[in-house]
Amino acid sequence: MATLPKTQTLALDFEQGWLTVWFNQPERRNPLTDEAVDDLATVIASIKDQRDIRGMTIRGKGGFFCAGGDLKGFNAMASGATDESMRMSRRIGHVLAELNALPQVTVAVIEGAAMAGGLGVACCCDVTVGMHDAKFGFSETRIGITPAQIARYVLQKCGYSTGRRLMLTAARFKGEEAGRLGVLDFVATDTTELEQIEKRVKQDVLECAPGAVAACNALIMGMPQTPDEDKVEFAATNFSDCLQGDEGKEGVASFVEKRKPTWHTEMES
Repeated sequence: MATLPKTQTLALDFEQGWLTVWFNQPERRNPLTDEAVDDLATVIASIKDQRDIRGMTIRGKGGFFCAGGDLKGFNAMASGATDESMRMSRRIGHVLAELNALPQVTVAVIEGAAMAGGLGVACCCDVTVGMHDAKFGFSETRIGITPAQIARYVLQKCGYSTGRRLMLTAARFKGEEAGRLGVLDFVATDTTELEQIEKRVKQDVLECAPGAVAACNALIMGMPQTPDEDKVEFAATNFSDCLQGDEGKEGVASFVEKRKPTWHTEMES
């Protein structure tokens, strides 16, 4: 059974091997306050080694994904010590890096709006799903700051040319365009379709071996940093470890025996 931490600003639901994390300050449009960032860090640290948690969805309560950074906190820091603003930026940077590298599959389900750092959180996820009329934007330069810690994940998600334009101009766009730009992987026309898309993604993941998913994530994260001359060896080790592990043996045997592997889970209706 999964072990979940206590959180102040996030609501956690666990069902059928899947964790849903809700930003839960809807009266403030779910900002990334210090408390929310700390809670997200706590959740990530708690679940990353739990293979019975097959995936994680991030959503926002109140029909709003996340408004981004806490501008009230920013206002106080603007006139404060440099050390404090550096500390805050480093903190969110470390949490985003942990989210980006999480061994489980991560899904962002976006309603209402995802702005600035909130959209950066979504860009760290493996799969992004959103409503056609949801609002998006990397709005930092409009208020005189930069999308500093999220920039690499924006470029990772939608490419250098598109990401550069979106961040430099702070352009605002809706879900339909977000799909064309690569910010969203799936665009839903209504909430029923939104739930159906998420369920389909979950089902795909629940048919995959959890250890293999974690190893594949390590492969994806590690390959860009691996020198070209070491890439073949890096990939061979990753593959061989999986093939000769328990999951590899079970997966190959289940295919030969024409049965479903032990990790295969069917979602309940």
